Amino acid sequence: MRNASALYRFVAPMIAISAFMAGCGQSSESQAQSPAGSAAAVESSAQAVPRKSGAAPVGAAGEPVAAGAAARAQLVPEPDPASMVPGSIYRNPANGRNEVIVANPGNTALLIGDSQSEPSYAWPRAGLTAMGYTVHFCGLGGTGYVVGNGKTGNYIDALQRGDWKLPYGSIPLVVIEGGGNDAARGATDAQIVANAERLITTLKQRYPASRMAMIGTLARGTNYGGGRRSQVDALLGTLAARHSIPFVSVGDWLTKYDLTKSMADGVHMNPDGHKALGILLAGKLKELGLQSPEAAAPTATPVN
Repeated sequence: MRNASALYRFVAPMIAISAFMAGCGQSSESQAQSPAGSAAAVESSAQAVPRKSGAAPVGAAGEPVAAGAAARAQLVPEPDPASMVPGSIYRNPANGRNEVIVANPGNTALLIGDSQSEPSYAWPRAGLTAMGYTVHFCGLGGTGYVVGNGKTGNYIDALQRGDWKLPYGSIPLVVIEGGGNDAARGATDAQIVANAERLITTLKQRYPASRMAMIGTLARGTNYGGGRRSQVDALLGTLAARHSIPFVSVGDWLTKYDLTKSMADGVHMNPDGHKALGILLAGKLKELGLQSPEAAAPTATPVN
């Protein structure tokens, strides 16, 4: 009996210790809940906290739920560009750029250029209008393939940073005009070609199904004081040929067609000069087969 009593005094404390340890293990496990359990608890607590109608949702401690979670529940669908009025700005999800809705993209010509194209009556616009296009102009005087004017960058930089906006949708024709400011401000052949390549590549990526044309640098001609302007015109013609882009060389038009008398200054045309050049350009565009789809479509013969 003394041995049994001694054994009991030894075993009893051990059983008590084991029971205590088992209790600590259960407590630890209950505190380390699964993430789903924790989320359920927070959600339950959040639901238990009353809030006013229209107020932001709150969590267990009465703090607002993360704004992103609330925003995800209130996402507004993107607008349908087909329902937007012309002139509206649409964020094109394909390229992340803001673009402008035009009334008739299927008959729109995008014209990129400088001050030769800027006036509403400008000869590049007049030539394209005569071919049946609605012209969407992107550009500004004093700019070119390389140079900017202080308000906006050169052609490719202005496009990349959103200084002007391309028309949304698929359009039939893209036209690039210019080079005069690059000639006047000392841009090198290498600089002009490099930026023109960038611009052509970007526009072809944006409008893969569109035809493209280039109009050179208006000048007097090599033998009549055309100088660097005529050289840039020839350089752009070589570049266009390398890309199989139709090119209208205008590097001698001022003297070839006796239009120096129709100039407002040493570079720009007066309204009569713009009109005359517009007629000449329309003839060249027609020779190149660049009429608008609507103008080129055969007219139905009325049935008697």
